[in-house]
Amino acid sequence: MTTLNPDSAVRDYIAAHRDAFLDDLAAWLRIPSVSADPERGADVRASAEWLAAKLRETGFPVAEVWETANGGLPAVFAEWPSGDPDAPTVLVYGHHDVQPAAKADGWATEPFEPVVVDGRMFARGAADDKGQVFFHTLGIRAHLAATGRTAPAVNLKFLIEGEEESGSPNFAALVRERAERLAADVVVISDTGMWAEDTPTVCTGMRGLADCQIDLYGPDTDIHSGSFGGAVPNPADEAARLVAALHDTDRRVAIPGFYDGVVELTDEERALFAELPFDEASWLRTAKSRATLGESGYSTLERIWARPTAEVNGIWGGYTGPGGKTIIPAEAHLKLSFRLVAGQDVEKVRQAVAAWVEQQIPAGIRYEIVFPGATRPCLTPLTHPALQSVVRSMSRAFEKKVRFTREGGSGPAADLQDVLGAPVLFLGISVPSDGWHSINEKVELDLLAKGVETSAYLWGDLAANWQPA
Repeated sequence: MTTLNPDSAVRDYIAAHRDAFLDDLAAWLRIPSVSADPERGADVRASAEWLAAKLRETGFPVAEVWETANGGLPAVFAEWPSGDPDAPTVLVYGHHDVQPAAKADGWATEPFEPVVVDGRMFARGAADDKGQVFFHTLGIRAHLAATGRTAPAVNLKFLIEGEEESGSPNFAALVRERAERLAADVVVISDTGMWAEDTPTVCTGMRGLADCQIDLYGPDTDIHSGSFGGAVPNPADEAARLVAALHDTDRRVAIPGFYDGVVELTDEERALFAELPFDEASWLRTAKSRATLGESGYSTLERIWARPTAEVNGIWGGYTGPGGKTIIPAEAHLKLSFRLVAGQDVEKVRQAVAAWVEQQIPAGIRYEIVFPGATRPCLTPLTHPALQSVVRSMSRAFEKKVRFTREGGSGPAADLQDVLGAPVLFLGISVPSDGWHSINEKVELDLLAKGVETSAYLWGDLAANWQPA
């Protein structure tokens, strides 16, 4: 008696359906769903409707276009119950809107007319994020074909946003409003990438973000520096003092309470980061910089992935025209941003920043501080069973050891984690050369197939190894 090899069955199914899958993806990529362009609102809606129809065709018994608040752009929700009473529920997040693109920007081809060259599909959204959303549709079908199931091994839900490239202005409200239908044990985000084509990696977390603008006001008007300089407060001087006081000599943020709650890197995590083939000279070229600099005691990767930061984004005030103008300016301004890591509370960081600014400002300077928005950090421990399911599934697909990264940037992952109370897992196959937000965006078709394969393995692995909290 012979036993079917499930990996072979998955790969055979993917190979047999690859061409049709790529044709469908190309059709979706032709829809210019640019959320930042008001004239493309109808295209974003067409993209949502196209995806909902394709998910129903895939087998999802429920696939709906969800409206967002404030006349925002639509998201897509889909649901496919497992039928198994003990099956965990998994929510897959991605986005179907894309960045603006035009051939005149320097594209070699029309950005919304996909072309395949040397095993790569070029089009806006090929990697960010339509390709990485869409690989799950073939992955689900391969999972069913290889296991003989008629429904996934997990209760599977999709939430595909339509405003991510515009800052997700209505996403948190949507998640809160629809929390009951979105309820899940695990969230899988397919809007990230890998370290390199030959180095499969799983991201375990993203930093959060808080930013602010500080406006400093001194004299009612610009005044003569000879008559009044050295005798009254100067807003530009005080802006410079604030910036100078922001870090200590070890480049640590000097705001009292800023590091409260920070989850420190473990020795294991630091060792895993050190395993990655990081070329600092090459990284500096990408950064358009000539040297690294940051908090003492940490490597470059540790600084951008796992340490909180404070950055001056802008500073202005006074006279900046040609020649001199000897004044004490009436006002000066600062924009600051703070990247946050697991354990930091956004509201407490804001309070600490506000208290620190108040202590720094002398009498005679009026100031205003505004915090326009924030994103919470998220982190899934290396030992989490669901994370290990992603690692095993990716290792099966790539037939290589899977390593670990984090993301230095921020995204809507924390909204899902906070509202749903579920751990966030990242499954992405894009590589740095894919050109997100740039000209000639592309996706490597062989890596896309590996994403399909990983997805096909993941649902069974999660179901088999699920450990309820």
